[in-house]
Amino acid sequence: MKSSSPIQLSLPVHLPDDETFGSYYPAANQQLLEAIRQVAEGQGETVTYLWGLPKSGRTHLLHAACAHARELKRQAFYLPLGIHASMSPAVLEGLENQSLICLDDIDSVARNPFWEEAIFDLYNRIAEQGRCRLIVSGRAAAGQAGFLLPDLVSRLNWGVHYQVQTLTDDEKLTALQRRAKARGLELPEDVGRFLLTRLARDLRTLFEVLDRLDKASMQAQRKLTIPFVKETLHL
Repeated sequence: MKSSSPIQLSLPVHLPDDETFGSYYPAANQQLLEAIRQVAEGQGETVTYLWGLPKSGRTHLLHAACAHARELKRQAFYLPLGIHASMSPAVLEGLENQSLICLDDIDSVARNPFWEEAIFDLYNRIAEQGRCRLIVSGRAAAGQAGFLLPDLVSRLNWGVHYQVQTLTDDEKLTALQRRAKARGLELPEDVGRFLLTRLARDLRTLFEVLDRLDKASMQAQRKLTIPFVKETLHL
């Protein structure tokens, strides 16, 4: 996705084209999905904090929010704080002029005084500006993320908070089959359940494997069967 922001262009951040609201399977997270969609459209809460386990779909939601905002010609900025070591906190300066800011993995900067202070200042500028929407993602609830600056913890507790609910195995199977169907690929139930028992159970890994199987299936002109999956994945 392209952006006219010189700050965004200088960051080594890629937003996948396939991580949209349409490709997100919400299951028990339907209320969260609708709330994030409203925020991306400039409605709802000024600040939204969502937390959940790694690879639980938090990043997908933030990518989708930015994609949706940009489709509506709104300025959106996505920042994965997991790579903060390669950046300066100065990257946050002026972001309050964006329509939407998404800060992913905010707990990655916990106990870093420079980043904590910079995020605290950003929260204050957003509150003063009054037009920008902020979505923050972390692995733990705001008060349990390990931040040292009490005022930042107070700011992180602003707005509305959601815990991203982990999908059951049946829900993951449905998500996989929907993903396969969107790619024009048939994923039989027995093959899907085989993948769930033999691979890491997070959707990001499962989707990556499905993409690999899709390419292999096209090249070999073969349907997805358990023997074909075993052969392709060396299981």
